[in-house]
Amino acid sequence: MTTSTSRRRAAFRELVNARRGLLLPGAFNAMSASLIADLGFEAIYITGAGVTNMSLGMPDLGFMGLAEIAEHTNRIRDAVDLPLVVDADTGFGNALNVRHTVRTLERAGADAIQLEDQVMPKKCGHFAGKSVISTSEMLGKIRAAVDAREDENLQIIARTDSCAVHGFDAAIERANQFVEAGADILFIEAIETQEQIASLTRLVAAPQLINIVIGGKTPVTGRDDLQNLGFSLVLYANAALQSAVRGMQTALTALKQQGKLDEDPAVVAPFSERQRLVKKPLFDELDRKYAAD
Repeated sequence: MTTSTSRRRAAFRELVNARRGLLLPGAFNAMSASLIADLGFEAIYITGAGVTNMSLGMPDLGFMGLAEIAEHTNRIRDAVDLPLVVDADTGFGNALNVRHTVRTLERAGADAIQLEDQVMPKKCGHFAGKSVISTSEMLGKIRAAVDAREDENLQIIARTDSCAVHGFDAAIERANQFVEAGADILFIEAIETQEQIASLTRLVAAPQLINIVIGGKTPVTGRDDLQNLGFSLVLYANAALQSAVRGMQTALTALKQQGKLDEDPAVVAPFSERQRLVKKPLFDELDRKYAAD
């Protein structure tokens, strides 16, 4: 029997294969995911860095575990119907851990799961001092991930951080081996030049994700240009996070300086907008529907 979940995953696979530079904003909780969906984006990335920063108040240095990302995936899946790409870091261990991670996140509502080849504990892809595991170990992890999924339309994203460690050519070589191992989407992290960006889709045949980190190593490149180059997904993992931080700083600075804070739409979202985003009218309707006579 075809379910809504399997239909959503199949439709997202078609979007990826269309290679039209789909913008993929990152969410760090259910509210940020609801806002992304409300603005009309077509898919959401659940960011490990964002969960670590916003929920733990810690840097992206491998502090997040499977329990945290699975819990956030569950909550976001309840809040939105869009396809969810879930950042699973290194898979939280060896190939057996990857198997467990994929099974857990698939049940939590993931439509694609991203795994990377860093040594544990990992670091943000745009930090210095990264290390990567051997190619053969990562190939085993990818095969374990592919075998673990129940729905063949659940996509496995294989990320390599080897560009910063071994150079661009080594990263391309790894990426092509990842495809042979069964990865559906490739993600070469922290490329540093426009020339490298322009060559990626020519050197790796599989669908690709490019990560645009605001303030990071990869040059900011427009979605139209990336679509023309043939990228499938254009990730802005922490645009919402960074803008939320700036918004909180602005509002709380005004409160501290003025001793009060009015409903100024230039500074804070109106009370009514907050209720709309969390679907309060729906719950009011359900409350009336199920009220005792």
